[in-house]
Amino acid sequence: MNIVACVKQVPDTEAFIKVKPDGSGIEEGNIKWVMNPYDEYGVEEALKLKEAKGGEVTVVSLGPARAMETIRTALAMGAEKGVHITIDEADAYNTAAALAAAIKEINPDVIFCGQRAIDDDSGQVGSVLADLLGMPQITIVTGFEVDGDKVKAVKPIEGAQLVVESAMPCVVTAQKGLNEPRYASLPGIMKAKKKPVDVKDAAALGLSVEPKAKIVRMTPPPERAPGKIIEGDDPAAKASELVKLLREEAKVI
Repeated sequence: MNIVACVKQVPDTEAFIKVKPDGSGIEEGNIKWVMNPYDEYGVEEALKLKEAKGGEVTVVSLGPARAMETIRTALAMGAEKGVHITIDEADAYNTAAALAAAIKEINPDVIFCGQRAIDDDSGQVGSVLADLLGMPQITIVTGFEVDGDKVKAVKPIEGAQLVVESAMPCVVTAQKGLNEPRYASLPGIMKAKKKPVDVKDAAALGLSVEPKAKIVRMTPPPERAPGKIIEGDDPAAKASELVKLLREEAKVI
């Protein structure tokens, strides 16, 4: 099978995010960058499908030069080759358009994406990608299998699970619970350094990078008010004071 896994490089979930003074974006200087966690589930499912059905996995990513590190991580997990589309910044539509242009040349049977990226949290790229490629899509998937020339996927709905069947090729967006992503082994990391990565730019793919949507301004959340400590040695008095504060100040009771 010909399998594609789309990955995005995002700030580590434990990184301290600081907004630039002009609100145009975030300060990137001291941030650790990692593979988008939902994309990890997509990569793992792509590798499991390859191991079950044969074929190869191609990792496709869009971003600046540093995105190569995330591609190498997926290669170390077990993917065979990568494609790096060098665009510094793109909105959801242009991201999907760039991925679609690169993926058309691969002619995949299944494309895996994360159901959303944890930085912009838009959740649009997988659906737009499927539309641009003219493929059916199954989103927010927590179970997946290939049955002959079709795929069956499980997705959660309120109070139940929905089983969806689709022809191939198709686009699948991965949700937490689909699998447990493997760690890259030391031999895998060493092998990844020699695996091929095809680097393309927007011009080579015939793309315009003029955004369809722009971030007007970023603002950090308001700072939390400092906590209040109730002093004293009498538990009953402290409990009474706590109830009073919850009623009169916090207004939660």
